[in-house]
Amino acid sequence: MELPLIYHPDYVAPLPEGHRFPMPKFRQLYELLLSDRVAEPNQFHLPEAPPQNWIELVHTPDYVQAYYQGTLDAKAQRRIGLPWSPALVNRTCVAVGGTILAAKLALQCGLACNTAGGTHHAFPSYGSGFCIFNDLAIAARLLCHLGVVQKVLVVDLDVHQGDGTALIFQADPAVFTFSMHCEVNFPGTKQQSDLDVPLPVGMEDDEYLQTLAAYLPDLLTQVQPDLVLYDAGVDPHVGDRLGKLALTNTGLFRREMQVLTTCLTQGYPVACVIGGGYAEDMSALVYRHSLLHRAATEVYYHYRL
Repeated sequence: MELPLIYHPDYVAPLPEGHRFPMPKFRQLYELLLSDRVAEPNQFHLPEAPPQNWIELVHTPDYVQAYYQGTLDAKAQRRIGLPWSPALVNRTCVAVGGTILAAKLALQCGLACNTAGGTHHAFPSYGSGFCIFNDLAIAARLLCHLGVVQKVLVVDLDVHQGDGTALIFQADPAVFTFSMHCEVNFPGTKQQSDLDVPLPVGMEDDEYLQTLAAYLPDLLTQVQPDLVLYDAGVDPHVGDRLGKLALTNTGLFRREMQVLTTCLTQGYPVACVIGGGYAEDMSALVYRHSLLHRAATEVYYHYRL
């Protein structure tokens, strides 16, 4: 079987002109993977929005209902940072479905990649930082709930701490949360992950990758997860508007190869999401996100053959 990739045209919902969330990147990523022959059309799987009770495995029914119906108050809306619309509700749910599908396909094939996802700032009863429902948390909890897995490791390498995910699983031994992020960055108030590795501002490729290598292999041995959920945010890039670290494109590609190779050589399946990335130059940003899928393609075929 080809490397499973997940995409839906509804990953893009309209936002007001000039909004700083880079919504067009999801469709452009899909188009770039096809035009650069990283992927063929038959590799893409179409996700569906999950039933409400799956979302409520993580989020409170009141919050879910209020978001569905557009009745959140102005303060709650501001905290999310995305203006409510029916199209955005649909987009949010379909993207969660994409991460669930990636997780299920990773268990079958060893590796699968969503072309969205990584909404790790969403908490049980509110959204934050462009994150409405926490796709990583919902996928992890659902698979545990269904008895498909007993233990999940979340590897969060977005430049911002996965604070929502950390809080959601603080008292849940079935999910181990690992967040390696810039210390002086959003969110101002950090939560406690099972393992936090705060990084100094301006860290470059080699030091970053050495730091990751000092933790990830031991963590896999310690946790022995049935599934790894990997948030491959590209906002540690030196050109990111919200990042404060200094990775290059080469550093990001090496990171993806390092994470995927480390997991797959030890036999741990990985479901990937693209996480955060913010840049004025949309094509440069989309290319950075595609490094995950380029690395995944290389690693997948190497270990399949």
